[in-house]
Amino acid sequence: DSMLQYLAVSAHASAPARVDLNHCVEQALDNLRGAVNEADAQITLAPLPTIVGDEYQLQHLFQNLLSNAIKFRGRERPEIRVSAELQDGDWVVSVRDNGIGIAPQFAQRVFEMGQRLHTRDEYPGTGVGLALCKRIAERHGGRIWVTSNDDGGSTFCVRLPQVPSINTR
Repeated sequence: DSMLQYLAVSAHASAPARVDLNHCVEQALDNLRGAVNEADAQITLAPLPTIVGDEYQLQHLFQNLLSNAIKFRGRERPEIRVSAELQDGDWVVSVRDNGIGIAPQFAQRVFEMGQRLHTRDEYPGTGVGLALCKRIAERHGGRIWVTSNDDGGSTFCVRLPQVPSINTR
């Protein structure tokens, strides 16, 4: 099922249009409402930009990042902050959490198809979500990376061009 979702979202190709990233995050949160409530997650949203892209794909990108921030939580209540800033003409959108974090040596591996850092017993999943996020970022002319926070948790950053650059391949 995860592979089919990866293929469906990757293959989705609508004409580039103006996309309000605030709306994408709101839609993703609506889809994750059960998980948000069950985890009692505190989610803070800073204003996000409107870019040119594929709304369907960008919604899936945020849904995967937010879902992971909730799933890979520590003992504390999940605290997630979504924000964006303009850097060198591109938007860098960040999803920061206080979860279990990712060791720096695995920072690239998590974006590879089917790669998992934990057993399915520890955390459910297929290892496809972040590979899909990488594919979506690249299709929008951007990139994605993760850093460890000094106080625990992770920050996933997605660089998206302010000027449209959608690759439909």
